[in-house]
Amino acid sequence: MNEMPEAVKRFTTYLRVTKNRSAKTVAEYEHDLLTFFRYMAATDAGIPYDSEEFLNVDLRGIDYAYLDKISQEDILNYLGYAALDRKNEAATRARKLSSLKTFFKYLHLTIHAIDENPAINIDSPVQKKRLPKYLTLQESLDLLAAVRGDTENKYRERDLCIITLFLNCGMRLSELTGISLSDIDPDLRSMRVIGKGNKERIIYLNDACRETIKQYIAVRGRDGEIKDKNALFISREHRRISNQMVQKIVYKYLDAAGLGYKHFSTHKLRHTAATLMYQQGHVDVRVLKDILGHEQLNTTQIYTHVSDEAMEDAMNRNPLSSVKPTGKKEE
Repeated sequence: MNEMPEAVKRFTTYLRVTKNRSAKTVAEYEHDLLTFFRYMAATDAGIPYDSEEFLNVDLRGIDYAYLDKISQEDILNYLGYAALDRKNEAATRARKLSSLKTFFKYLHLTIHAIDENPAINIDSPVQKKRLPKYLTLQESLDLLAAVRGDTENKYRERDLCIITLFLNCGMRLSELTGISLSDIDPDLRSMRVIGKGNKERIIYLNDACRETIKQYIAVRGRDGEIKDKNALFISREHRRISNQMVQKIVYKYLDAAGLGYKHFSTHKLRHTAATLMYQQGHVDVRVLKDILGHEQLNTTQIYTHVSDEAMEDAMNRNPLSSVKPTGKKEE
């Protein structure tokens, strides 16, 4: 009943084979399109959106003739449903609209299955611009100290290497878990990672990264035969470590460092690396863009925010800062 429409199957094959999109990206498109078609089929059948029947609505009628009749109004109504019924934030609605835009563009321009693209002129929801959350330098040192102090953990070298790479290299979670031994330069000068859209980039390693990698590799696999022999980071099951396991490791040591209240994820460690490199390492924003693997410079510019300390110092440097209400300057 809930099988994906044929058009979506062809579209996801196109994403994998022609556009070389990652399995994670394809799965996100599938999820977004499935939600949209459930909404459309349920609307047509008069099925309540909050019912169990909604999750199992029959999608067999979603063929190319049906897709050709979908209108801009249908998509706008769906976005309204996402906001009001599903309580989706603007960023989530923007992603869902992006999935629909890509899908209908494929139908219209690539395979010519529909006469018009109903999504082409729909504006993306306006999103609030928020500064990235990150650990301070001292909090980062506290986090590393929490891992080093966990002497009872037989995976301490692995966990320290993971968190060191996050804090120094600013890599994404999937990039870290995807690292293989063959990706690392024999002299430990650099490593290759696979970023968004299966794009490769080179990350150069500093002394902290080199030392923790050396220490970890020296004990890697000491508790049993490694099944995924080329994977850098190995789980207790001797396989390539999962994203979920790395998240658990980060949560564990944030708690141990007294930082659990911040509810930080691995992505916030990426923000931390980028912010520390820019603010205290004085790394040029264009260089930072390449380190992080951003497509556009404006994505990187979120890290050019000014720290609270810098703003306070700037206020104190104002020549009028010492003028009292009496009009006299403080001696």
